[in-house]
Amino acid sequence: MTGKTKTKKTETKDLVTPYEPTPHERAAAEAYFARKEKSLPSPRMKVSMKGDVATISPDHPDAGIGHLLLMKALGTTESDFIDGLLAQLANAATKGRAVDDRGLNFMLAVVKGIEPRDQVEAMLAAQMAAVHNATMTFARRLAHVDNIPQQDSAERAFNKLARTFAAQVEALKRYRTGGEQTVRVEHVTVNEGGQAIVGNVTHGGRGSPEKIETSS
Repeated sequence: MTGKTKTKKTETKDLVTPYEPTPHERAAAEAYFARKEKSLPSPRMKVSMKGDVATISPDHPDAGIGHLLLMKALGTTESDFIDGLLAQLANAATKGRAVDDRGLNFMLAVVKGIEPRDQVEAMLAAQMAAVHNATMTFARRLAHVDNIPQQDSAERAFNKLARTFAAQVEALKRYRTGGEQTVRVEHVTVNEGGQAIVGNVTHGGRGSPEKIETSS
């Protein structure tokens, strides 16, 4: 009787080489983390439903700390203001009878991204988030119309909302700059007998008189 020796086959697998980011990708990642580090920490919101009642709370291990971080991100120290604004955002993000936590956190991210410095800016930022949502809703409707009346209706609503959003951006800029607009004159041509003002021309806002600063 001859013995047979069994040989065990060893499977070899090719090692996968880790992906090497390109210089552009590395730069993008570094820029992201640098910007993330500078941004204010602020928790997301979580929604829990009990029957028809929705409870909104910060998604943070310590609810009190999460609430303080949220107030700082929204430029306020008033708890009642935060509670009211969150309820309004939740209503705007509600689909049917349930609060959409994804939609709520999107709108909240828009508000936080504007970095409001006080309650007026926070309210304006919330309105901008709501108008943006409505604008995109009518953009979707405009792309799925069945007849001309539907197209005209969706187009009018879309255009009004888009103009409103642009006006809100300008209103925020004016509020943050105190309503002043500075125009610097770089080149002036004066005909014979004319007079020129060279310098910074500041138009006053909020009812203030116009001021003209000249430099020699």
